Amino acid sequence: MSYEMIATLMFSSMMLMLLTGQRVFGAIGFIAVVSALLLWGDKGGYDIGFAAAMKLMKWYPLLTLPMFIYMGYMLSESRIADDLYRMFHVWFGPIPGGLAIGTIGLMVIISAMNGLSVAGMAIGATIALPELLRRGYDKQMITGVIQGGSSLGILIPPSVVLVLYGMIARQPVSQLWLAGVFPGLLMATLFIVYIAVRCRIQPELGPPLSREERDAITWKERFALLRAGILPFMIFFLMNGLFLMGVTSLVESSAVGALAATLAAVIKRRLTKEVFENTVRKTLGISCMFMWIILAALCFGAVFDGLGAVRAIENFFLGRLGLEPWQVLVLMQLSFLLMGTFLDDTAMLVIVAPLYVPLVKMLGFDLIWYGVLYTITCQIAYMTPPFGYNLFLMRAMSPPEVGLKDIYMSVIPFVAVMLLTLIIVMLFPELALWLPEQFRGKLQG
Repeated sequence: MSYEMIATLMFSSMMLMLLTGQRVFGAIGFIAVVSALLLWGDKGGYDIGFAAAMKLMKWYPLLTLPMFIYMGYMLSESRIADDLYRMFHVWFGPIPGGLAIGTIGLMVIISAMNGLSVAGMAIGATIALPELLRRGYDKQMITGVIQGGSSLGILIPPSVVLVLYGMIARQPVSQLWLAGVFPGLLMATLFIVYIAVRCRIQPELGPPLSREERDAITWKERFALLRAGILPFMIFFLMNGLFLMGVTSLVESSAVGALAATLAAVIKRRLTKEVFENTVRKTLGISCMFMWIILAALCFGAVFDGLGAVRAIENFFLGRLGLEPWQVLVLMQLSFLLMGTFLDDTAMLVIVAPLYVPLVKMLGFDLIWYGVLYTITCQIAYMTPPFGYNLFLMRAMSPPEVGLKDIYMSVIPFVAVMLLTLIIVMLFPELALWLPEQFRGKLQG
């Protein structure tokens, strides 16, 4: 049997197991280990899974993963963002669509402090959604705002998804985080432009605060609410500022962020026994899930490296089909978009990373830049029916008047904005690569 046939058999077997409802790490790890044993037997095949586990355990930046997950859940569970939303509410409320624009601003700040989509979704759905519905905002637009805004958490640093990509692609997480800054801010800006333009054309979709309510808010109160931004700014500075100045390493920065989030909850007097237990329990569950998935992905990738399947696929696209490297890259992104309709981001990464990442390198593209492209594609996958992760989260957290049809329809313009951002970053790689170049060799991790 040729290596191409073996690779095809591995992929088809893995997809069959996933379609039958098996856990992602179980399906991928099982196929990898069994394939290694059948191919090489006692001549090293049984060592591949063990070597992958040792590689995972020795990867020092992996310590950032539970730290940032803990920080995200601590901020979510202690409801630190409540006062922050009130600040955006007061300052942006007087303009059409202002509360929706303020929600995007809130999501950017939350994203800069946690790195999780689910944390932003929980905050947006519990704080912003009921308030916006009560004020007469169009339910389809605001559910789209919350879903699009929460997806920024996996692009704007500290991004947990980029940590996973860095592990599998063997790229420095610090460079990946810096690469995600400008594309993330660009996407947030395009979200805001879309909301502002649409609410200007259709004011009924996002009515401004009434004159009576605006007059009731004194300037003293407005400036007092600005203090709500002090704690998030301090967390951001302590975590990212010290890291960029070279004072702390990547792992140390994550520990500082986790400690700062805990102290913020203490200062706000919201660190109860229940909050702490929920935070720790969710952190443990998510961290273990990611570690098992990464372990399975490394094992699967090792088998692929041994097969030489990546070289065979490169020869197929460039030799037999005669495609240019850019055409191959576009096809890869299209396949991600297709898979995103029925797989989550982590599953996509571990299934195709062993194939795509080496292929991207062989084609001559920068793996840091490609990490940003992959992450934007993951954002789209989060929101594309029928199995978008954010769609189900939104449905679970929404009030009864927001139906599944509303949620599905709401994401269309925001997915279009994400696709536009993806195209812009593909055409102008400097958007992602300029900032990492400025700090290359100056950061730890």
